[in-house]
Amino acid sequence: MPPVGSRSPPIEIGTAVNARPSALIGLVGDYDAGVIAHQAIPRALALAEGALGAPLQFRWLPTETIEGDAMLAPFDALWCVPASPYRSMAGALRAIRFARERPLPFLGTCGGFQHAVVEYARNVLGWADAEHAETAPDAVRPVIVPLACSLVEVTNEVQLRPGSRIAAAYGATAATEGYHCRYGLNEAFRETLVSGALRITAEDAAGDIRALELESHPFFVATLFQPERAALAGWLPPLVAAFARAAAAHAVARKCVSATLTA
Repeated sequence: MPPVGSRSPPIEIGTAVNARPSALIGLVGDYDAGVIAHQAIPRALALAEGALGAPLQFRWLPTETIEGDAMLAPFDALWCVPASPYRSMAGALRAIRFARERPLPFLGTCGGFQHAVVEYARNVLGWADAEHAETAPDAVRPVIVPLACSLVEVTNEVQLRPGSRIAAAYGATAATEGYHCRYGLNEAFRETLVSGALRITAEDAAGDIRALELESHPFFVATLFQPERAALAGWLPPLVAAFARAAAAHAVARKCVSATLTA
């Protein structure tokens, strides 16, 4: 739980719509009521709960409080949310690594995408010096750099790779999405970064990367765009629905394991 006096809101709890176990989703990021994405995310999850008939709960996880794996263990999924730089980059990276290694359903949007790339570069590729140019502008190996064209309050079409989780979520191979982002993947490292399990699953018309997935993971999707914004217009974001479905499945599996162990 966030410490008393933190800038995080209280826990938000979804309505238990049936007897299925509630899935607990951790929102990794530093809550700010003025951030549009932070306004949209609770609405998106509420829409997902209603549509899926699966009870959901969520809890904000301020990055500076993520100091060990124990506090992450109760969660059925983690969403690394927009609005970076985070108060603790180390806390955000720890949560992403936890989700990647467990494996736990993971969604990263905007800043979450950027930090998922840094975490993968450091802990999978072994690039200890991989950095985000926003917080380390003089880094030798900045895997995340300023975009040639800022995507602040921009909407454009992205092409989704057939057969990917994101394409399955949308039921299409193209989508129109909104951004509020100034940083993206450094093209100088593109070939190596996506030569293993990390795969490009969405690009814009110019061929720039807009989404990545881990093929070896049950659900690990990171987007530079912010699909959650659709909830502000009352629309259920397809990718959030898919993420919530994965979280709900994890909650059911956790309950089954617990029942087996106590039988």
